[in-house]
Amino acid sequence: MLDLRPVFYALGAFVCMLAVSMLIPALVDLFFGHPDWPTFLIAMFVSGSFGIMMMLATQGSNKQLNLRQAFLLTISVWIILPAIAALPMAFSILDLSYTDAYFEAMSGLTTTGSTVIVGLDDAPPGILLWRAILQWLGGIGVVVMAIAILPMLQIGGMQLFKTESFDTSEKILPRAGQISGAISGLYVAFTAICAILMMLVGLSPFDAIVHAMTSIATGGFSTSDASIGQYDSVAVEMVSMTFILIGSLPFILYLQVLRGRTLALWRDQQVKTFLIALLTLILVVAVWLMVFKGFTITEALRYGGFNIVSIMTGTGYASTDYGQWGSFSVTLFFFVMFIGGCAGSTSCGIKIFRFQVLFKSMKAWINKTIQPNGVFIPRYNGSPIARDVQSSVLSFLILFFVILIALTFLISLTGVDWVTAFSGVGTALANVGPGLGDIIGPAGTFKPLPDTAKWLLSFTMLIGRLELFAVLVLFTPTFWRG
Repeated sequence: MLDLRPVFYALGAFVCMLAVSMLIPALVDLFFGHPDWPTFLIAMFVSGSFGIMMMLATQGSNKQLNLRQAFLLTISVWIILPAIAALPMAFSILDLSYTDAYFEAMSGLTTTGSTVIVGLDDAPPGILLWRAILQWLGGIGVVVMAIAILPMLQIGGMQLFKTESFDTSEKILPRAGQISGAISGLYVAFTAICAILMMLVGLSPFDAIVHAMTSIATGGFSTSDASIGQYDSVAVEMVSMTFILIGSLPFILYLQVLRGRTLALWRDQQVKTFLIALLTLILVVAVWLMVFKGFTITEALRYGGFNIVSIMTGTGYASTDYGQWGSFSVTLFFFVMFIGGCAGSTSCGIKIFRFQVLFKSMKAWINKTIQPNGVFIPRYNGSPIARDVQSSVLSFLILFFVILIALTFLISLTGVDWVTAFSGVGTALANVGPGLGDIIGPAGTFKPLPDTAKWLLSFTMLIGRLELFAVLVLFTPTFWRG
């Protein structure tokens, strides 16, 4: 019998943490004189009471989680916390339905960046900050999950990093808890540096903090409907792009750099492949814009570079409406959003390492076909890739596209056109943000979609953030039988 008490105790602690976070936007609304500040206090009281009751009801239970409990807690946190985080938005003067509020909260915590809010420029400052806080918390949550939880659960090839995350990490710091603490400290430091630089290039302190939080989290929530393009500033875009890239690299490698392994980042195959792919795509888009759209080389590199970085890492900022660049660019951007950044970062998507494992495995299989008596062993960072990792990655990729097609079909049944349905599911599954078309493109919002479609997309964001298997395993009878 699965003991749920440790799960509920830990879940209650997470809810309390989120409730305390609501005090910050309440104080911001109060500081700016906005009348919406009591909504955060009401939501804080309701959610805090709920969290405390959960902890009191399960007090004294065994705090050590086994494998099944870790699965259940991971999924429960990413379902319940958006439900709690939606309360201030549902209570606010924005007058969002609970469906819209939950969609927005799920988009925030999963660092997707899709929004249903129209008129961000006039939205309460507390709500704008709350959205940024959700993405910031979701970003560090993703990093810790990728380092401590997903490798243990052997999800989608993440077991490839089990030894790397713990054996190698323990040479840096003695325990996984300390590693998480050190990474959190690093995350805070990056955010603070980004905010300072944003202010130095002309942003107000409020805008600088919001964009710093959502840049390092590769989330993409902005304070304006025009996104980062509202500033029309090369300096702002460069600062944001720099910290988006920082957030897209494995945080465990930053710790290794700080502890003396100065070349740890540059020796990592995943990082090198990611940067090479990014640079290649930027050059392709820049050439396209110069040849077919008449951009100067400076404009092409500026707009092409920023938007490729934003989409590939799953951030979802837009410095311009790239939907107007033509079918080639739109199609390229659509496929690029599935790539993602590095494992162990705040970015999303399929992740670079899975493509590396797939290509190295395919190369070994082809060589084996040509030379049946030869021995060909695919390697990653100098180590052989285990069979279970190869099978896990292949299963992940197949399941990814099966889910993409199945959910596209379901959402199309709600009356949504195929382009919107397909790109909406794609951007939700890859946790990117904007889709394609006039409705959910970089200049649109998800507000016009039917409620059923929004709930389906919320579920899609969840399974995309949790690497598919962590959610789907709950639907197997074996899990509940133990």
